[in-house]
Amino acid sequence: MIPLALAEIAEIVGGRAEGDSSVTVTGPAVLDSRQAGPGGLFVAFCGEHADGHDYAEQAGRAGAVAVLGSRPTPLPTVVVEDVRAALQFLATHVVARLRDGLTVVGVTGSQGKTGTKDLLAAVLSSAAPTTATIGSLNNELGVPLTMLRAQPSTRFLVLEMGARHVGDITALTGLVAPDVAVVLNVGVAHLGEFGSRAAIARTKGELVRGLAPGGTAVLNADDPRVVAMRSLTDCPVLTFGRTVHADVRAHDLALDRLGRPSFTLRTAEASAPVALPLVGAHQALNASAAAAAALAAGVPLDLATAALATASLSPWRLEPRDLACGAALLNDSYNANPDSARAALDALAAIEGGRRIAVLGDMLELGDDSEAEHRAVGAYAAARADVVAAVGKAARPIADGAGERAVLLADNDAAVDWLRGHLTTGDVVLVKASRGARLDEVATALA
Repeated sequence: MIPLALAEIAEIVGGRAEGDSSVTVTGPAVLDSRQAGPGGLFVAFCGEHADGHDYAEQAGRAGAVAVLGSRPTPLPTVVVEDVRAALQFLATHVVARLRDGLTVVGVTGSQGKTGTKDLLAAVLSSAAPTTATIGSLNNELGVPLTMLRAQPSTRFLVLEMGARHVGDITALTGLVAPDVAVVLNVGVAHLGEFGSRAAIARTKGELVRGLAPGGTAVLNADDPRVVAMRSLTDCPVLTFGRTVHADVRAHDLALDRLGRPSFTLRTAEASAPVALPLVGAHQALNASAAAAAALAAGVPLDLATAALATASLSPWRLEPRDLACGAALLNDSYNANPDSARAALDALAAIEGGRRIAVLGDMLELGDDSEAEHRAVGAYAAARADVVAAVGKAARPIADGAGERAVLLADNDAAVDWLRGHLTTGDVVLVKASRGARLDEVATALA
């Protein structure tokens, strides 16, 4: 964060400074006291199960010098009535002070946001100092936390923007209008919350509507719902995808024996080969999105493709790992929806080896379509895996869809026990579910 004295923070957010108002915040803002660092700002919320103010001293021991909260703490504190609003206002103020020379890129979509954000951050970082969302901190708290990590030297600010309701992304673009708006796809993630795919499309389109004057919309030419968003703005539009009409096109796609894609990225002016160190054919589309966004931000194609060749993803996104038993693990346990599950299953099928084992758990927030979607993913898995291990009671429809290839396991402990008893040299095992299923516990136990 740019250096700000406590008294200045209080003035910016309309709060009052308690304690030494001359203390200067120089480090990042955090919500978790354990993540505080030297010079940092600890943002304290009163939650349903814990009061963040009670952890101010712990944050101080970790290096935080001040607190933003709703009551005084042992550390110098800016006291406000609404902590979330104050955090957002502070973030907006800081980015506004840095806006000259700063290009802001927003990334949204039903799936692939984090992977594309990671690829784009790698590309932009190769050109100039870049600040990007850590992991999937993409909501009304995560976005301002990322904004506050920007420094005077930052030239690119990459913000992953998620949503669970219509209007969520409008609220985020209200904090900072992006110069480049990347929309990846319109799927069925959080369908139970939105109610319809049309509502999901409307919400993703809010990023395009929120563009800064003179900005650029970067849209998936392969997704009709996304490419139709060009009507939402008078700003320039740059498309990406595998269709021949895409402005940035990924073609000649091939996979090696580990399921890693190579392809050519082509524009009207240039082309360049890419070999990604990542698993899954779908990463070619994410890479084309990252390259298109980089072009919109002024980074040439040759620099972008060179950076893509060494990029990495946030943890638990098709993360490969060799196991002691001689099997291979694909840990994709961070989250899941039907579309991302199919992409992961395609990646599993592409890897050369012995048996392919898909360990699948519940996919949350699918509403009335949940059982049908789970059955469909089970059937899809059965066509690509030798064994489909459905974990937990809620995953029973996956087993039903997988038919004779299914094994139904009661819980994560049962899954670990079954896998330890059945994995052999050469097997490839995929672990995939929504975050609430905590299948990361299964992956961790195996590794």
